[in-house]
Amino acid sequence: MSVLQVHEVALQELARQAVLQEYRLPYGEADGLPVEKRDYETPPELLNLVKLAVRVSGMDMGVINIITADQQHQIAAVGVDAGVCSREDSMCSKVFTSGAITALADASRDPRFAENPFVNGGIAEVRSYASVPLVTTAGYALGALCVFSLRVHPFTADQREGLEILARQVVEVLELQFKTRQLVEALEVVRRSNEDLAGFAARVSHDLKNPLTAILGYAELSEQDDEVEPSGPAARYFSIIRGSASRMLTTVEEVLAFSRIGGAITRRPVRLSTMMNSVLQDVLPLTTSYDAVVTVQDAQLDVDQAQVTALLQNLVSNAIKYSTPDTPPRIEVIGHVGETQVLRIIDHGKGIDPEDRQRVLEPLVRLQRDGDPAGSGIGLATCARIATAHDGLISITGTPGGGTTVTVDLGPAS
Repeated sequence: MSVLQVHEVALQELARQAVLQEYRLPYGEADGLPVEKRDYETPPELLNLVKLAVRVSGMDMGVINIITADQQHQIAAVGVDAGVCSREDSMCSKVFTSGAITALADASRDPRFAENPFVNGGIAEVRSYASVPLVTTAGYALGALCVFSLRVHPFTADQREGLEILARQVVEVLELQFKTRQLVEALEVVRRSNEDLAGFAARVSHDLKNPLTAILGYAELSEQDDEVEPSGPAARYFSIIRGSASRMLTTVEEVLAFSRIGGAITRRPVRLSTMMNSVLQDVLPLTTSYDAVVTVQDAQLDVDQAQVTALLQNLVSNAIKYSTPDTPPRIEVIGHVGETQVLRIIDHGKGIDPEDRQRVLEPLVRLQRDGDPAGSGIGLATCARIATAHDGLISITGTPGGGTTVTVDLGPAS
């Protein structure tokens, strides 16, 4: 090979070693002779595939060999103890990068293996031998599915094909284990991030709420002070301070609520009407002020009651506050249980333009329309997190004749 080809092969081997490391396949030390392997618990799926390979091929022994830079590791074995040997002594290391099955009735007659210690009696006296490369979907050879016997025995075409199929199954198991590990690790990172976010939000909220509450209290006291002229500029300034502090306090509380949503949920059977009774009690001043009418089509649900009640309160409050001016709000809350549990909150208010319907579900997004009430831009994002925590989603469409329909999928009942 040319210098360039040697360099390319070396780079390919480095990339292959990186894949082995990502797959976290076992490794150990060897001094030229096979050593018993004790640091790896063979997954039953792999062991069953090796058993099937032995039966399909008519051989006496079978192994899954993983080839590292300088060693061969048997991670599953039938008819022989799993062990580790040097890559130099390994038979499979000679052919596992070929991309094709190697099947020999008598390995002692093949010049590649005639002097190998597994063939010439140094370690064993293997005769019939078949090795199928284990190649990932990305094209990296991890090792080989190998079957062998101490007796001479030819392989039929069906046996060769069967071994190739089983080798692909071995790769699928290894890749599934790798992807499952990636998913578990990613979920752990998300869990820690959520815990950190909740802890940070709680600390910041505590640090902000105390001074904001004090500002709000002093502003209210100042407005009531006999020395402050009710129609004078000082009263107006105190009113502005009180309003700003109140909005900031609401924002802080909503940020804290947002940080707490999205973790583990506790599903319980609960009727939609039960949750809506709580919601309507909490928003009674709002419904009275706007002369709003809220109707409920009941359903039996299996959800986290506290979280879904918070979701309903947010959506019903929005439907009231974003109603058409001078028109009493009419809001329908409909529950339906089929393949999934669905809530629909239908209003006939201002509506949301199609290009904004997805955007308003993101944190801190407000439409800034004339006549809209003040808000933090966190409420709908919190609702979206609640839906996601229930293995569902939230979508926004227009109501025929004008208004907004919010559809909340809360996943299937447990």
